[in-house]
Amino acid sequence: MKQIQLGTSQVQTGEVGLGCMRMDSLSAKDARHVIDTALDVGITLFDHADIYGKGNSERVFASAIKDTPSLREKMIVQSKCGIRKGFFDFSKEHIITSVEESLKRLEMDYLDVLLLHRPDALMEPEEVAEAFTRLKEDGKVAYFGVSNQHPGQMELLKAYVREPLLINQVQLSVMHTPMIDASFNVNMYNREAINRDLGIMEYSRLHNMTIQAWSPFQYGMIEGTFMGNEDFPNLNKTLQELADKKGVTDSAIAIAWLLRLPLSVQPIVGTMNTSRLKDISKASEVELTREEWYELYRSAGNELP
Repeated sequence: MKQIQLGTSQVQTGEVGLGCMRMDSLSAKDARHVIDTALDVGITLFDHADIYGKGNSERVFASAIKDTPSLREKMIVQSKCGIRKGFFDFSKEHIITSVEESLKRLEMDYLDVLLLHRPDALMEPEEVAEAFTRLKEDGKVAYFGVSNQHPGQMELLKAYVREPLLINQVQLSVMHTPMIDASFNVNMYNREAINRDLGIMEYSRLHNMTIQAWSPFQYGMIEGTFMGNEDFPNLNKTLQELADKKGVTDSAIAIAWLLRLPLSVQPIVGTMNTSRLKDISKASEVELTREEWYELYRSAGNELP
């Protein structure tokens, strides 16, 4: 698998990351099989959050690798914090406590990356800065980023935090393209012209941030997958035609569509199926032409102005 650099750091990792939200449903043995498969195909970033499985996804991950401590050196372990029951919390106390609790569940000394998990309207950036500085100085977090934030929110944070923000994890797939739609429909009255994120894609390119694409096979937020879905016949037909042409699966084509974007993008896939994980990893070998990329975009129901 091809490697990318995370943001402005020197950290190198596979183009695709593994989301561990569903790992709480696995036994330690099965989770180890998933982890080993991921590493074998070149996936080295493992994405967690304090809320995944109410913390059990991190516990299962720890149990899975417990007998092989050397695996930790081959991994980029990332977690997120900030979502609480009924509210968001970027207070200094909560950030630090969440990291400490994640480290206990993961049975690790440090996180490679910590992301703030959803914007907190009550955020005091000074508190975030204090939390980041303390976690960095204590050796508990090496790098930082955000999730689901627009450029104004990131600029506010950057005015206070000393550590660079390497990553913004946002929803992005061929069926979820508001950041791309707006770039085509500049100065128009149609729905697609609405700039819903203040230019995340352009901001990321200008500031050398990595976009981590969550739910790369989903439509809507929780409605389900578009892969093989009879509600999206044109898209699935095009995905399969390109899969046959390139000698990979339709899942690999859906990921290759994201990787074709001219910026640092890392899809985060959440499958716990090892066969599918192997298939997805082949996206790194696929080169989509400009014509093929636009064909997929249009087949997802998008119209060019």
